[in-house]
This record gives sequence, structure tokens and C-alpha cells, in this order.
Amino acid sequence: MKDTDIDRLSAAVRDVIDFPKEGIVFKDIAPVLADGALFRLAIDGLVESIGGTPVDKIVGIDARGFIFGAAVADRIGAGLVPVRKKGKLPWRTRSVSYALEYGESVIEIHEDAISPGERVLLVDDLLATGGTSAAALQLVRELGGEIVGASFFIELAFLDGRKAIHEAADGFPISALLTY
Repeated sequence: MKDTDIDRLSAAVRDVIDFPKEGIVFKDIAPVLADGALFRLAIDGLVESIGGTPVDKIVGIDARGFIFGAAVADRIGAGLVPVRKKGKLPWRTRSVSYALEYGESVIEIHEDAISPGERVLLVDDLLATGGTSAAALQLVRELGGEIVGASFFIELAFLDGRKAIHEAADGFPISALLTY
């Protein structure tokens, strides 16, 4: 992706001070989603990050990961697998709990969503501390999926989320279009 395209995307991401709580600078992607040309550009970048790697399934994390994941899945002809917060999926699930800054959370995946040996790419809007992504990757592994990469629209590098993913990973590529 060209530097000018990255600059256009970055300029559209809005900083919201003290959201969701004091001291946090929230990176609001709504302006990118609302602009058809910018959204297409973001999806182009995520697809480009895959290179020629074959992908059978895209795992999208609740909720904005569904937006990016669905568009990437459609573009490359892969299936989409939603990973959701506990209690949101209607079929039999596998779940994993993981640590948050203050407390714990649980995410789930349908137990038949990924077949052993399927090539899986994780797609999400944001890589922050990496806890949710690492938990989602654990679920993919438990179902026998082969993780081929993880692609994010934004990475907050100062939170060192790659470390959490690398601890759950086997050296697959991790990419982000925008890094702050």
C-alpha cells in the first residue's frame, strides 16, 4: 500500500479524548467506515497484507472485526467465522477466558466453525494488548485450524499486543495498516 493511501486512512481516524474513560485516547474508525472510498482502501490494504497465502476462513472478533473480516472474506472468497462474547452464539460453542486490565472476559466460537487443517486468518480492527486476539487464536487451534496470519486495521504499538499474540503463535505473520 502506498504511503499516500496510509496517510489518507490515518487522517480519517478520529481521536476521541477520555473515551471510554478518562486518560484513554480512543481511535474512532467510524469516519473510515462511513466513506466508501476509504473503507475500500482499508480492505484493499488488509487483502494486500495476505499476499498469496491461501485462506479458507477469516476469523472476525466481536464486533468491528466482523465488519473488516466480512469484507476481506468476501473479497478473497473465504468463509467468515465470528468470535463473540460469551452467550451470543446460538449453537454449541468452545470458549476461553482471558485476562483484561481489570478482570476477565470470555469469548466463544461455534465448535463446528473450523475444520482441522483449514487455513485461518484473524482479522480485526484493533490490536491493543493482544489478549482478545490471543484468546481467539487459542480457539482456532483447539478446533484444529492452521493459523496463517493476523491482520489489523490499527495497532497501538505502545501496548505491545504483538507479544501476547506471539506467545500464542507459531511465527505466523502479523500486520497492521496503521500503527500508533
